[in-house]
Amino acid sequence: MCGIVGYIGMNDTTETLLRGLEKLEYRGYDSAGIARLNREGVHVTKVKGRIAALREEIEKQNITATMGIGHTRWATHGAPNHSNSHPHQSASGRFTIVHNGVIENYEDIQRDYLADVEMASDTDTEVIVQLVEKLYETLQDVKAAFRKAISLLKGSYAVAIMDEKNPDTIYVAKNKSPLLVGLGEGFNVVSSDSMAMLQVTDQFVELEDKEIVLVRRQEVEIQKLDGTKVERDAFTAEIDATDIEKGTYPHFMLKEIDEQPFVIRKIIQEYQDEHDQIKLDPNVRQAMLNCDRVYIIACGTSYHAGLVGKQFMEKLANIPVEVHVASEFSYNMPLISEKPLFIYISQSGETADSRSVLVQTNAKDYPSLTITNAPGSTLSREADYTLHLHAGPEIAVASTKAYTAQLAVLVILAVDTAQAKGIELNFNPMQELAIVANAMEALCDQKEEMEKIAAEYLTVARNCFFIGRSADFFVGLEGALKLKEISYIQAEGFAGGELKHGTIALIEEGTPVIALATQANVNYSIRGNVKEVAARGAYPCIISMRGLDQEGDTFVLPEVHELLTPLVSVIPLQLIAYYAALHRDCDVDKPRNLAKSVTVE
Repeated sequence: MCGIVGYIGMNDTTETLLRGLEKLEYRGYDSAGIARLNREGVHVTKVKGRIAALREEIEKQNITATMGIGHTRWATHGAPNHSNSHPHQSASGRFTIVHNGVIENYEDIQRDYLADVEMASDTDTEVIVQLVEKLYETLQDVKAAFRKAISLLKGSYAVAIMDEKNPDTIYVAKNKSPLLVGLGEGFNVVSSDSMAMLQVTDQFVELEDKEIVLVRRQEVEIQKLDGTKVERDAFTAEIDATDIEKGTYPHFMLKEIDEQPFVIRKIIQEYQDEHDQIKLDPNVRQAMLNCDRVYIIACGTSYHAGLVGKQFMEKLANIPVEVHVASEFSYNMPLISEKPLFIYISQSGETADSRSVLVQTNAKDYPSLTITNAPGSTLSREADYTLHLHAGPEIAVASTKAYTAQLAVLVILAVDTAQAKGIELNFNPMQELAIVANAMEALCDQKEEMEKIAAEYLTVARNCFFIGRSADFFVGLEGALKLKEISYIQAEGFAGGELKHGTIALIEEGTPVIALATQANVNYSIRGNVKEVAARGAYPCIISMRGLDQEGDTFVLPEVHELLTPLVSVIPLQLIAYYAALHRDCDVDKPRNLAKSVTVE
């Protein structure tokens, strides 16, 4: 889940690398470092902590170089300390590497090839650079040594290596982990994400797994492992650089919460034709019609969106749906129906656990659809079809606008399928989504009330429970995830009726319980559950939908179509989590131990 940058050109590389890393810090921020190569040799600077600390250290130096690589780390192998920070160097110092991913056989390589090499870190990354040097001693050819080293690796990797004795080439390769090469006039760059290098170019070349790439000032040479040259056109990154700036907002998360009404309106615009009908790839529609069961594969927030999407598809289109956690499905695949369709939901389109499942289902020739915010991503390229979220870059680690965008696209897909099947619906998705966008806007304008709720219920809380029934249960799961990941309050979501089957034992005097009441058929049931926990000392906070509200409810949501309540009921939960984190002096955008794009299994 780390971020990689590289630059080779005619100008000083320092600022380009630092600015690139700042854009990639959402991928990991345990440590950061850069290596620059000039006539005096390789200069490695790295720190434990954030890019700001790295910049501060570099500003003390007087080093210029026209070639360099950089890295921001989310720790996998080895503690987040200076020794384990990237870049790493070979024993002689000749080769320098940055790496994202997990090398599964690093211990085997260390035993078989590097028994006589003293390691300077606890990382799997260092094994790669030491292996390149060891192989070079025998082969006496850097490209051959690099190719051989890559062929021996098992697992996921995106690597960039510099050779001190060859200042004209950055050696690049990837497998499962994302990596792009950016093209410029008299320079070329390497990056985990195009947004990191939009400062210098919008032209990028996608790299495929197990390719060897030689990045030089004037050219980029792509080869397969067998040496076959590959020609590939560049694409234009369609990201406005201003989209990845905070503007006047104190945090990206707050900005992205506020952007949700605009995102819903953008989705309406993109998925509606001039006759106000749903505009969808006919191949996607046919894939939905052909299947006898949908399997939604996702992780985290996207998994929660999938649970809501299951209701959309089953209630509207009469298609049975299973929702699976990708990391479990990958190693424990259930029995599959005769005509499945696999839907992969991922904000980044780079989620390693989901890609692992996609590789398996592709091998079985099962049709696949990716719903993602990054249309050029790995999941998008490797699936049969893609539906784009049109949410714009999401920088804060805690997902907000991508979640509601996923729900909007899922309901459009469900309605389109229902219509194609001839099912009559008293439901116009675009009109109802427009109402949702207005409701979202109204909720985003009530930040003061959300801050008061956070202060009243969560300032000193050490745990919190979210309860709901039906769709509210799934939203409660997402609310609990938002709260725990940015405020570090132990939070869990439960179906309303499940608390008394064990977990109610944890209720004590003053325990906050946030209850959602937006579904008419279970309104009295969830209110009964609230009374149960209140009788045991809980401090309940009821968030209800107008029309279902009762005296004493803490907050009342504007009314929307009952099926679409998850798009609006989640907004207060996002804001409550934001203010709870703020009151506890937590880092809202970059919570501890987390990263935005989960590119390792």
